[in-house]
Amino acid sequence: MTFAPEHDVPIPYMQRTRDYYLKLGYGTPYRWAHFDDVPFTPLTKPLARARVALITTAAPYQPGAGDQGPGAKYNAAAKFYKVYSDVTDAVPDLRISHVGYDRKHTTAEDLNTWFPLTQLQQAVKAGRIGALAPRFHGAPTNRSHRVTMETDAPELLQRCREDAADVAVLVPS
Repeated sequence: MTFAPEHDVPIPYMQRTRDYYLKLGYGTPYRWAHFDDVPFTPLTKPLARARVALITTAAPYQPGAGDQGPGAKYNAAAKFYKVYSDVTDAVPDLRISHVGYDRKHTTAEDLNTWFPLTQLQQAVKAGRIGALAPRFHGAPTNRSHRVTMETDAPELLQRCREDAADVAVLVPS
């Protein structure tokens, strides 16, 4: 076994994001939310009997909002600012041009890499999870900790409760 070459290192996305935030004109670098006390609890039943909700940051396709296809340049016009929900019995037309990701090393052509609904449907059929919640939910990426904590997170929790979800899988794009 040999070591990887010196240049083969993880992409320093956290520092890049901090630097980008400053370039956008914000007075301080981006600060990721993190907590001393993690608000998660253990499952009360085996995953094979649990109902799973899917939460994504992917956006519904907006025909009038410019290029949103795989590999499209960053497209702020395609952002969304309110939690949305859609059914889990069909694969929707979602896009990720509104978020920053490494467009040099990926094209985002494979929806399954950033929206694993099909894999979750297969996991239900295979008995690995009990059921999918009837809806998946979209979480906005508006860069505001306050709006996320005070508006979006409570709305997502309410929708997951309405769907009787036992667990949620959060998939950031």
